Amino acid sequence: MKQLLSLTSKLALLSSPEKSALLTGIVRGIEKEGLRVDPSGRLAKTPHPEGLGSALTHPSITTDFSEALLEFITAPSSSIDEVLLELDEIHRFTYQHLSDELLWVSSMPCQLGDDSSIPVGKYGSSNIGTMKRIYRVGLGHRYGRLMQTIAGIHYNFSVPDQLWLELQAASGDQQSLQDFKTQGYFATIRNFRRYCWLLLYLLGAAPAVCRSFVRGREHKLVPVGNDSHSLHSPYATSLRMGDLGYQSAAQSSLVVCYNDLEQYAKTLRSALEQPYPAYDEIGLKDAKGNYKQLSTALLQIENEFYSSIRPKRTAKPGETPLQALENRGVEYIEVRCVDLNPLVPNGIDAQTIRFLDTFLLYCLLQDSPQTNNQEYARIPENIIRTVYHGRNPETRLLQGEQEVALRDWGQSLISAMVPVAKRLDAAHQSHDYSLALTTMQERLDDQEKTPAATLLREMVENQETYYSMAMRKASEQREYFCQQPPSEETKARYDHLAQQSRQRQAEIEASDTMSFDEFLAAQ
Repeated sequence: MKQLLSLTSKLALLSSPEKSALLTGIVRGIEKEGLRVDPSGRLAKTPHPEGLGSALTHPSITTDFSEALLEFITAPSSSIDEVLLELDEIHRFTYQHLSDELLWVSSMPCQLGDDSSIPVGKYGSSNIGTMKRIYRVGLGHRYGRLMQTIAGIHYNFSVPDQLWLELQAASGDQQSLQDFKTQGYFATIRNFRRYCWLLLYLLGAAPAVCRSFVRGREHKLVPVGNDSHSLHSPYATSLRMGDLGYQSAAQSSLVVCYNDLEQYAKTLRSALEQPYPAYDEIGLKDAKGNYKQLSTALLQIENEFYSSIRPKRTAKPGETPLQALENRGVEYIEVRCVDLNPLVPNGIDAQTIRFLDTFLLYCLLQDSPQTNNQEYARIPENIIRTVYHGRNPETRLLQGEQEVALRDWGQSLISAMVPVAKRLDAAHQSHDYSLALTTMQERLDDQEKTPAATLLREMVENQETYYSMAMRKASEQREYFCQQPPSEETKARYDHLAQQSRQRQAEIEASDTMSFDEFLAAQ
């Protein structure tokens, strides 16, 4: 008979040394975005560096929206040290090919010109490369290119099958293992969405922007002291996650259900098929027959849906992300609300990773009721309050039918995570997870210890604009990575990957047998 297990009973399942060791099998991977900027701190207009290989096919170094928006991707690993070492190596190798350019260290962008000055990514002449480019052209038409210059960290997370098997056996569930995993990951996602405001408070590192970013837009920001070049909200945490960031009025009508895979897929599929009047007005092609977007539907492809977390499955060739999910279930989850932290060279450190693992494991093990329409409306409201006012001790959030102090709710969540961190400590034979949780507790007790407050304080103490502060840190980090170039072995490995990626792109371009119109129609 199927039974609902409490967090305490699930942790008890993992109390023996051999069961506890399953937690060392947590796998994580990092995707880190960052703008290339010229020595004056303006967006680089140069092409993707040749020495970095093909942005279409390289497994570790690619671009996101813009030709100037690099994306570094680590291999999935059960070792935090390995993930951070790989990210460090990619930075060091990349700097060997940047000439005098720098990597912008903040999520909110550098000084920007108008939309037309932001170059869209290029992926070669193949049909798949053309599709990637037109998708980005479409994003520019729909939301403006400025919004697409925001950078962040995507954190991919999964737990080993053996852990799912233990939970399944204890609960008496009779589904297939994959169906149980899929159900479990959707439950994790629901809890994550309930509590992700806490991550914005604790990890948010985007409290200010350059005035150029909001040029001609309505906003709620005010100058930082007498500095008219920098705008902020005094108690802001992560402006990237608010209405200045990845938000879409069109998508606000899209109620995506995370109660199960079937409902999730059905909602997204309707958005891919449903024409949207404003995008109809943009049109599919211009007067010369050039594509302006991939379609006039609410979403061009699944990835256009802006969400703080996504269920994921590695797609096979010719398979869309949604088809992969429907065919084989959820493989891992992708957390998308983590800011670049300008205070550390990689943009993320081991302590943050350990906290994310603790937080996500808590979301996975904690009971997760299905979401209703009332809760669906509360979640974005709590995010907006935390984005603009999270560090204000008076800030209150919506919890059920009542309002509670952000700090009180945060305290109860941190307390509930203590036994999770202890179980992770036991698995790794260390105290590192509990120490990471203690650091987050200190940030909750004193907002001045948060990354957002630290960055604003540096700006005030150094009498720096947002641009000057970020430029100083970008220069420091460039020096950090350039002082010790990659080893000859590392350099040779990445040179080989770059060469392989260029060769693979050429093969793809040579193998196309249909026109782009035919290719797009077949998708």
